[in-house]
Amino acid sequence: MHMNESNPDKHEGQKDEKPSSLLEKIQQLGQTNVPQLSQDSKIHCLTIVGQIEGHVQLPPHNKTTKYEHLIPQLVAIEQNPNIEGLMVILNTVGGDVEAGLAISEMIASLSKPSVSIVLGGGHSIGVPIAVSCNYSYIAETATMTIHPIRLTGLVIGVPQTFEYLDKMQERVIKFVTKNSNISEETFKELMFAKGNLTRDIGTNVVGADAVETGLINEVGGIGQAMAKLNELIGLRKQSQEGIVQ
Repeated sequence: MHMNESNPDKHEGQKDEKPSSLLEKIQQLGQTNVPQLSQDSKIHCLTIVGQIEGHVQLPPHNKTTKYEHLIPQLVAIEQNPNIEGLMVILNTVGGDVEAGLAISEMIASLSKPSVSIVLGGGHSIGVPIAVSCNYSYIAETATMTIHPIRLTGLVIGVPQTFEYLDKMQERVIKFVTKNSNISEETFKELMFAKGNLTRDIGTNVVGADAVETGLINEVGGIGQAMAKLNELIGLRKQSQEGIVQ
């Protein structure tokens, strides 16, 4: 039975756009609360969970964050005047290096204040994303694993392959040291440490350890992160008012 026949009060050709619009948002962005419609709050919350998916689609049973979902949201956050700040919540095992760096660069280049909080874990390529915000927090029990870049799949055993891998690793190191208080020397020591991780090279830093090394700004939870973001929003408004005057 057609929609118009079941509901005679509707004009011919008129459709209920709400369900289809909702489904479209879920399919395109992976969530219903997209920045363009976030009018009840001046802060947008961006969650990065599971594995960061890049150019290769992961199996359906994997919990993933797709970078093609995040990029249009970040563009919309920058353009939407109703959004004054960004809260990034991380609980990720890492994932695609280039996708993670792309997300990190976009967050770091936002003109609006941003605060990140690591809950549970912010491992591997999750580290650059965590430090890309203006201020970063980590829960007391949360962990961050710092390790060298790994390759999966077919590897060609030629010098160029190792040079490419080294350059990619250098990109990660430079971004992290530029956007946090950790020195390049300390970060490399953590990255190449032996014996800290079982059968692997790298270091697992927990809560206060991440702050002590300068990687994260402060140990705290969602309340402190929200208060800091509101403080940064206030400072940005004062700065803009000063420029106008």
